[in-house]
Formats: sequence, C-alpha cells, structure tokens
Amino acid sequence: MIWTQRQRAVLVGALLLLSACLTARFAAHPRFVPDPQPPQGPRYADLEDRIDPNTADWPAWAALPGIGEKRARQIAAERDRRAALMPGRPPFTRAEDLEELPGIGPATAERLAPHLRFDWPASRPSR
Repeated sequence: MIWTQRQRAVLVGALLLLSACLTARFAAHPRFVPDPQPPQGPRYADLEDRIDPNTADWPAWAALPGIGEKRARQIAAERDRRAALMPGRPPFTRAEDLEELPGIGPATAERLAPHLRFDWPASRPSR
C-alpha cells in the first residue's frame, strides 16, 4: 500500500498530538523515586524472624536451617547448663560462642548468625 501525501501528513500530525498529550500528562504527574529501597529497612532488627539463643526453646532452634530436633535439644540443654553455672551472665554473647558446642563448627555458626539476635540483659534464660 502506498501512502498519499495527505495520509502521511495526518499520520505525522496524530503522532505529534499523541506525543504532546503524553508529555503533558507525564509533566503534570511525575513519577520519581529519589533513592532505591535499602536492602534492610531501619527496623530490620525488630523483626521476629531471628531468635535469641539465650531464651529460645528447642522448637525455635529446630526451625533454623541445618539444625534438627536432636541438635536443637542439645543446644537448649547446654544453654540451660551454662545459665545455671553462671547466673546473671548470658550463656551466649555472639554467634561464635556456639562453636564450643559439639557438632557446631565455624561454618554452621556463620550460617546461623543472620538468624540470631543477642538481647542480653533484657533476655533471661528459660528453664
């Protein structure tokens, strides 16, 4: 199909009108995001997806990746034993303290670290 001069002029006019309308609409209602969202929000530490190893019961431990029921019970028992030996002091103060437990090495402690929070002195070991 061959376009006539008049058809081409109408098409160009329609495209210019459409461009002008879209430009006016976007100018009247700008969409601007000043900064991208941070990877972690300002209240990330308040989320309940992390556990306090000084108060967590064994089912909470068992929900963590790589920790089964048996190891979770061992961790909770060792935590309670340490709390009884040193009252007033937290059994665990950082993720690396877990490396002292049997079956937990540096790789496991590092993998668990993002799932732990240490709230001492607010937390007290449960018995």
